[in-house]
Amino acid sequence: MTLDQHCLIAMGGNLPFGEVSPDVTLSDALALLRENGAEILAVSRYFRTPAFPAGAGPDFVNAAAVLRYPGPAEAVLALLHRVEAAFGRRRDTRWGQRTLDLDLIAIGPQILPDRAGFEAWRGLSLKAQQARAPDHLILPHPRVHERAFVLVPLADVAPDWVHPVLGRTVRQMLDDLPQAQRDEVKVL
Repeated sequence: MTLDQHCLIAMGGNLPFGEVSPDVTLSDALALLRENGAEILAVSRYFRTPAFPAGAGPDFVNAAAVLRYPGPAEAVLALLHRVEAAFGRRRDTRWGQRTLDLDLIAIGPQILPDRAGFEAWRGLSLKAQQARAPDHLILPHPRVHERAFVLVPLADVAPDWVHPVLGRTVRQMLDDLPQAQRDEVKVL
C-alpha cells in the first residue's frame, strides 16, 4: 500500500456516548466515515492509554486508520468534525475528556499551511499548546512524533509512512520515544 495521498487518522475517546463504550464508538465512527464516502483502507488494533495530559480523566481507547477521501485536506477535516459531532463531541476544553476524537495526522507528504507554519506550531511550549488551538489546519500533526498513543496504533497500519519534515518513519519515531511511554499503550 502506497501512502502518498492516504489520510492517517488518530482515533480516541474516553467517555461513553450514551450507553456506548468508547471502543464501540470508534467502530461506529469508522462505519459512519465509510457511509460518508471515506474508503477505509486499514484500521489498527485498539489500545488503552492514560489520559493526556496525565490525570485529565479516564483512560482512552485509541486506534489509527488509513483512509482515502476525495477532496482537499480541509474536506477531510470537515468530515472528521461532522462524525465527531454525530457522536456528541464537544470542544469545551483543549485536551479534555471526550466521546470521540478524530485527528487528521497526515495526508501523504503534505505540509500545511507551509513549512514555516508547521514549525511555528511544532515549537510551541506545552503551556502554549494547552492554551492555544490553531485557526487553520496544520499537517502533519505537529506533535505526532511525541505521542506514543498515536504512534503505537499508527505503527499497526502505516509503519513506513515518512514524516515530510522530520524525515523519520512512524516506526523510527516510535523507537525514538522512551520505553516507558511506549509501555503505557496497552492492546485491548
